[in-house]
Amino acid sequence: QVQLVESGGGLAQSGGSLTLSCVISGGLFSWNSLAWFRVVPGKQRELVADLAKDGRSNYTEAVKGRFIISRDDDKRTVYLQMNNLKPADTATYYCNTDLSALGRTPLDPRTLAPWGPGTRVTVSP
Repeated sequence: QVQLVESGGGLAQSGGSLTLSCVISGGLFSWNSLAWFRVVPGKQRELVADLAKDGRSNYTEAVKGRFIISRDDDKRTVYLQMNNLKPADTATYYCNTDLSALGRTPLDPRTLAPWGPGTRVTVSP
């Protein structure tokens, strides 16, 4: 059973930084592609960044140049370093992994892991 546990959210001021972490238990972590998503109340889940097994990453336009996705296979953890935060980044952030073990992006929605509880990020003006 694959489980995702996100952490690192909190309150930050505009221009500040936060680093989110997500520990993924179960499954073949080192073979999987990874991603961070975010949800704003009343809106659909948005892909923020994804990371293929070969190291290639992609970012939604709104966070390019500010966010960095990375992984530590030994710790079974995916990170999202968020710099120069803006109030528009306020959301609940979720990680996920593609259980197909193909290591490709974008992640296949049919083979995503069960969603974790997420971690809330609030950015004040």
